[in-house]
Amino acid sequence: MRRGVQAGRVSRYSGHDISCVRIAYPKHDTRTISGSSMSQSFAPFYDVNRTYEDNYLQGPFGAFAEVMKSDSVAAQPQPSGPGEDFLGFHVNLPFGIPAGPLLNERFTTAAFRMGFDLAVYKTVRSRAWGCNAFPNVLAVHPKNADGSLVPGSAELDEGVLADTRYELPISISNSFGVPSRDPDEWQPDMKKAIAAAGDGQLLVPSFQGSRVDGMDRKAYIADHVTTAHLVTETGAGLMEMNTSCPNEGHNRLLCHDPHLVGEITEAVKNEIGDRPLIVKLAYIPNDTDLETMVRETVGHGTVQGFSTINTISARLVDANGNQALPGVGRDRSGVCGNAIRGAGLDMVGRLAAIREKLGFDFAIVGVGGVIRPDDYKAYREAGANAVMSATGAMWDANLAREIKETLR
Repeated sequence: MRRGVQAGRVSRYSGHDISCVRIAYPKHDTRTISGSSMSQSFAPFYDVNRTYEDNYLQGPFGAFAEVMKSDSVAAQPQPSGPGEDFLGFHVNLPFGIPAGPLLNERFTTAAFRMGFDLAVYKTVRSRAWGCNAFPNVLAVHPKNADGSLVPGSAELDEGVLADTRYELPISISNSFGVPSRDPDEWQPDMKKAIAAAGDGQLLVPSFQGSRVDGMDRKAYIADHVTTAHLVTETGAGLMEMNTSCPNEGHNRLLCHDPHLVGEITEAVKNEIGDRPLIVKLAYIPNDTDLETMVRETVGHGTVQGFSTINTISARLVDANGNQALPGVGRDRSGVCGNAIRGAGLDMVGRLAAIREKLGFDFAIVGVGGVIRPDDYKAYREAGANAVMSATGAMWDANLAREIKETLR
């Protein structure tokens, strides 16, 4: 059994402090790649100096743009062995990019061509939904020497420095608000993205329900079902339901209400049939709440996997202590990248312990702070069936190839 840990106290699945699962990085990995001075070799495929709309229409950038210039795809290094099963699908390596930076088919196809065998299509909705104002991404600099953020720590409320000094190992803000194109636009694009997957590769659509003024519980559940149905019309063989985005409000995370998630997943599962359903979770600090989530979903046969974590919510401030991101309601932002690896490993370890305790069969997708091949290995050892990297992959487009080289 892999033992997990919990910030603030030792859980019954834990025997050590959360810092024990972090990986130290050599000092020579710290490089400043800020603003327009970013070299081509470090240019992220999502350009943080452009608006979301510009990225959607003109991206991807960097190495992802280069790989899309030719119709021929270079041979990809593969790990030794026949590949692995992931929720009934054969994949070369269960490693990829989670929901967030892969905005459309061009991004997902580029990811496949760069050797990422799992690509999660940006979370979609039943209706068009706008993006938060630019900027959406800032570099985040936690106080801890290893660059980590600890769930429940005072720093998250007191303020974490955010600016445009992008340094490796990288941590960034994620303040987009889950934008979505209209279904008339994303459905044909998603269908094309699914078809672009190569042998041993898998496109995973992500979706969520949308809260609007005046919407009651029944209508909120129905919106999830409607969106899931729209995803099935693209030919998707599985899907991921997002319950974890802090951009909808710090205290309004759906995954903090396991009973409602249970109701929604039951309704969604009745709509999508035998297609595997993954639920995306934020960090859940309480063991009882996490076990309740598993019982309310997997225990009822409605969920076949969990992807975790999304981000850690923090108050972001500039060098003067003022709100770093512009606009009402944006004093806090999700933080992702190097800062959240410890929390991600913790959640995976605790989920794996619950899986063993209950004797349930479900997949765990480990997400958070995967920036080097050793991080992939750490998540697999913690109990993850698959691993994904968003921020790490943005700044290192060759990450999948590097991991596969270490496994040959």
